Amino acid sequence: MKIKVKFLDISTEPLALMHESDAAEIGAKDNDRVRIEGKHMTTALLNVSDSFGTPGELILSGVLKKKLKAEDRDELDVSYASNPESVRSIRRKMDGGKLPKEEISAIVNDILDGRLSKIEISAWLTALYINGMDIEEIAAFTEAMVDTGDRVQFDRSPVYDFHSLGGVPGNKITPIVVSIVASAGLMIPKTSSRAISSACGTSDFVETFCNVELDAQTLKRISEEVGGVLAWGGSMNLAPVDDMVISIEHPLGINPRAQMLASILSKKLAIGATHLVVDIPTGSGTKVPTIEVAKAYARDFMDLGEKLSLHIECAITYADQPVGSAVGPILEARECIRIMEGEKHPSSVIEKACELAGMILEMGGIPNGGEKAREILASGAALKKFREIVAAQGGKPGISSSDLVPGEFVADVVSPKAGYIHSIKNKDVVSIAKAAGAPADKGAGILIFKKKGQRVEKGDLLFQIYGDNAAKVDRAKELSAKYRPFDIEGMLLNKITAMKAK
Repeated sequence: MKIKVKFLDISTEPLALMHESDAAEIGAKDNDRVRIEGKHMTTALLNVSDSFGTPGELILSGVLKKKLKAEDRDELDVSYASNPESVRSIRRKMDGGKLPKEEISAIVNDILDGRLSKIEISAWLTALYINGMDIEEIAAFTEAMVDTGDRVQFDRSPVYDFHSLGGVPGNKITPIVVSIVASAGLMIPKTSSRAISSACGTSDFVETFCNVELDAQTLKRISEEVGGVLAWGGSMNLAPVDDMVISIEHPLGINPRAQMLASILSKKLAIGATHLVVDIPTGSGTKVPTIEVAKAYARDFMDLGEKLSLHIECAITYADQPVGSAVGPILEARECIRIMEGEKHPSSVIEKACELAGMILEMGGIPNGGEKAREILASGAALKKFREIVAAQGGKPGISSSDLVPGEFVADVVSPKAGYIHSIKNKDVVSIAKAAGAPADKGAGILIFKKKGQRVEKGDLLFQIYGDNAAKVDRAKELSAKYRPFDIEGMLLNKITAMKAK
């Protein structure tokens, strides 16, 4: 039937709202799909109402305006549309079945084109969470996601990359690793993410000193000219279905193993990587709680690498407490740059960065990679290369740590008693840093003064809370008193004595 269209300026999935009399005429009911056609064609999920809207009017969400290339009051054709075949495939995966490559590709393309509703995508993610995928399915899933976006084609090869699974606060090693590897003559075009549930993603702190929103051509040019780049992956059209799925996955609070593996590797293949080091932080409060789980991830990554013609090596790293002392954008950026300027602490950041950089160097044929990485860092070559990368990305050419000043509001958190730091709860550290305003407030975060195993006296400074806003800092300090992220114990854990006979 022909019907006049009206667009609502709302950002939501492709939705159509129709009066119940019009819906009856085309044989559609609530939550069916409709085909809408004018200059262009698309499908949308139908909502039927007898009180909102009027007969003869089709109300559409704003996201469809660009797809249809239509304006308010244009007359479009609307008709009933059957469910896409991929819905059956999702049901088959919910029942524990194995899907062929073609069906996985169809699901991915239907997500891209808006033919699957958020409810159906949620069902897909839930099926992956419960039933998983085997290596062949994950490889097909990865390749299908790569095919939905752009690919960067470099004139140089090989192309090196690394990725951290995350889950540990303060993991600020990316600029150090990239700078060491690039100064050794290898090319490493590093794309990173912003924080989703953490207090600071790599791009959140890198953008405090240079532009991270690069298009694919700029990334290619800087990588080939300078050797390295520090870009936000979301600024390019790399595996866009991955970003669409993550936006639905996050509110569900689930992270299906198959989705995570395909998500990581699709971005690496799209960026043209030929060699990849994967950092798997392991410890209490992280995504990977035990060594056994970490080894299983490592096997999956390397098996997938063989399927996808990508050379992958994995590093299982210690993550029972934050990496280094700083958590939050400017605080992390300052600590990272200080290390390249020659600061010897925190040693955990230096050790992790050099070991991971060393693995990449050895992939590139440079022996004794860890030792060589430390030499490059100590010589100042990494700092020089880092400044070249920053300048190429529009930052201050002679950037130094002193250029980065955290929030002006500071609150001290001291030890309530004497003892030893038994543990530091990563999740609580993240929650407190976020309460202070991180990562949106660049000056917000936490600076840690005591680490696991160290002796403290009553009143010793454990950490400081920084913020750009006094009220947020006060709220973060209140939260720290509630959570007590530092577990402090004496050497004597318990005393057991024999009962005296009466």
